[in-house]
Amino acid sequence: MILGLSTGLFTGIHVVLSLLGIATGFMVLFSMIGNRKSAAWTAWFFISNILTDVTGFLFPFKGITPAIILGGLSLVVLLVALIGYYIKRLAGGWRGRYVVAAAVALYFNVFVLIVQSFEKIGPLKAIAPTQASPAFGIAQLIGLGLIVLLTVIAYRRFKPAVRTNALEEAVK
Repeated sequence: MILGLSTGLFTGIHVVLSLLGIATGFMVLFSMIGNRKSAAWTAWFFISNILTDVTGFLFPFKGITPAIILGGLSLVVLLVALIGYYIKRLAGGWRGRYVVAAAVALYFNVFVLIVQSFEKIGPLKAIAPTQASPAFGIAQLIGLGLIVLLTVIAYRRFKPAVRTNALEEAVK
């Protein structure tokens, strides 16, 4: 039991949060590519990804694992993105930091999705039972390449108007 829920139910919630984080991450990234800020998608992206990381830490502790390390790194990257978006309001270098940090957080979830897919989906597990096969490496390279490509495009295109203080806006 975890938080009063069966381990299976808790795992299901964790997986749904992770998939929601991936879906909203792509929505945010495509919004940036279209040079749009989407407050709703961005909020759901942050909420779902933070909850994914936090619920990941609630599973029975069996020592420091790659999953725990990745969850910690994800929270750090999400913190940078949160600061850039909500506190620094994408001003100056914070626009770029936000784009890259949000994309890295998305990539961490995609990375885990690929790992879990090769562990849990029969045909994929048959191809790479130890995840040491070329198929697993190719899948990870495709995931990484896609995120890097979309991040570069988003970085170049996403140039939202930065809100300044009310006095500066009134003068314009």
